[in-house]
Amino acid sequence: MNDNLIVSVSPHYHKANATTQRVMLDVLIALCPALIAGWVIFGIRTLVLVAFSAANCVFLESVWNRLMKKTDTVSDLSAVLTGVLIAFNVPVGMPLWQLMIGDFIAIIIVKMLFGGLGCNFVNPALVGRVCMMLSFTSSMTAYQTSVAKIDALSSATPLSALDSLHIGDIGTLLLGQHGGMIGETCALALILGGVYLCVRGVIKPTIPACYVATVFVLTFLFNGFNAENAVLSLFSGGLMLGSIFMATDYVTSPMTGKGRVIFAVGCGFLTVCIRLFASSAEGVSFAILIMNLLVPYINDGTRTKPLGGVDE
Repeated sequence: MNDNLIVSVSPHYHKANATTQRVMLDVLIALCPALIAGWVIFGIRTLVLVAFSAANCVFLESVWNRLMKKTDTVSDLSAVLTGVLIAFNVPVGMPLWQLMIGDFIAIIIVKMLFGGLGCNFVNPALVGRVCMMLSFTSSMTAYQTSVAKIDALSSATPLSALDSLHIGDIGTLLLGQHGGMIGETCALALILGGVYLCVRGVIKPTIPACYVATVFVLTFLFNGFNAENAVLSLFSGGLMLGSIFMATDYVTSPMTGKGRVIFAVGCGFLTVCIRLFASSAEGVSFAILIMNLLVPYINDGTRTKPLGGVDE
């Protein structure tokens, strides 16, 4: 008998070193260009906020596991990644105590209370951002920039000043020379990180590509067929950060290819609706969280029928 012939349940293909820690490390590496860009644009406090948030999330998860007498899970780097993403979603002037509350909500309430990594039904970092936005609006909208290339962008995000921008300003948007959150301003750095993740096989380009394409098409259709405005909207706000690093979260995104397309198109549709028709200039966080809640239904509706199986 050949010992190599092992009968087991799927999946039957295993990628070498495809551990949770390896995946999280790859995502952290992909975020490094945006971190460096944030440091260059906003100064040393960028590194302080990111390091503080990551350390705080690790501390919170470790304390929770000890109190609940569970195995410590901080070595999988998921808490570090959550902390980094939360810091990326705040302005550089965010008070540390307010950032701590966002970390607590993300790690304890959204992640650990539901069973830890793999059991949360929405993205923890996005919930942390939304809660901070609702609770500390003045701090979360105190945008700063050290490079004032365009007057319209020196004290506001590009989304709030989109009508005053022109296609010639795309370089400013790509390089992040404007006000905004720490990790979402430099679109070029985020795109580089996304390419790295695709090359490494950590994510598939389906969700980011469909998300961005939907935003472009709907912005063009709903905003007076203004192609220039539609292009600029792609590199404004948190679209690149959300589509590449948030919407592709393994736990809160669909498992099937068809489901990923539906999920991404839904995110794009909701993002455009919130941006254009709601009082908030940004809609990425709310759009992804709403679609997170629909993922179980998307999975159920797009699951593949087993060969030879019958519909129930």
